[in-house]
Amino acid sequence: MKALLEEHLQSGLTFVCRCWELRRKDGVRMGFTDHDTDLEFGGLVFQAHSGLSASALVQGTGLAVDNTEAIGALDSELLREEDIARGVYDGAEVVVWLVNWDNPDAREVLFRGHAGEITRQEGQFRVELRSLVDRLNQPKGRVFQKPCSAVLGDARCRLDTAQYAYQTLAEIVAVDSESQVRVRVDGGYAERWFERGRLVLSDGGIATIKRDDIDGPDRVLTFWSKLPEDVAVGKTFALIAGCDRDALTCREKFDNIRNFQGFPDIPGDDWLMSLPTDGQIHDGASRR
Repeated sequence: MKALLEEHLQSGLTFVCRCWELRRKDGVRMGFTDHDTDLEFGGLVFQAHSGLSASALVQGTGLAVDNTEAIGALDSELLREEDIARGVYDGAEVVVWLVNWDNPDAREVLFRGHAGEITRQEGQFRVELRSLVDRLNQPKGRVFQKPCSAVLGDARCRLDTAQYAYQTLAEIVAVDSESQVRVRVDGGYAERWFERGRLVLSDGGIATIKRDDIDGPDRVLTFWSKLPEDVAVGKTFALIAGCDRDALTCREKFDNIRNFQGFPDIPGDDWLMSLPTDGQIHDGASRR
């Protein structure tokens, strides 16, 4: 395949385009091309009407992360905004090909990696493409930091969020904006109890809560991102308490300090920069 493409490029008259293969973690394969007609190879149709284009690919030797980005229109049949918001494409594998559109057997892989940060604005999406070397930048093992590194309710946290105190049903009584709703819940939860918490959507996805305010009988929930259309007046969703990953919150709010996955007593920058002085005892004991 590569030899055929090299022969074509040396001919002086070329017919090349780029094709993208996107393989999601759930096994779904999708193909796109910047050519004006669909192409097919490798058992996949690369669709032209996606409007996908890419910037220049930055590549180099060594362990620097090769990167590029792709820009395209949000198509209702292919790339839906709600799927991107739910994280369906997070970490998806990406292969970029240079292809002779007159003979797709003449092709070469330009880039192989995975999708990084995805942003959405005014009917378009922009996805960062990171090479395989980027996986070497991922932390392995424990990270020593003051805040907890677990997610509330996961296998390391071990807290059962299904308990009444930490999860309840919320009925939508008003939609103030694309990212703010008013809800009614049972129970006397304190203000900001659900801040940093989650609203569980109908399809199993989550929406992260930015603010949780009380306004009369209603709770005003503000989210970090736009909510899907199925969050409408009269609908009921599960609401999970929020955690700021602080040791005091873990002890007082959740009574789960035994499973705290941080190091709250690790010295800070001020301690590291401090100098010994005369007249002080330096035996390592706490002076609080």
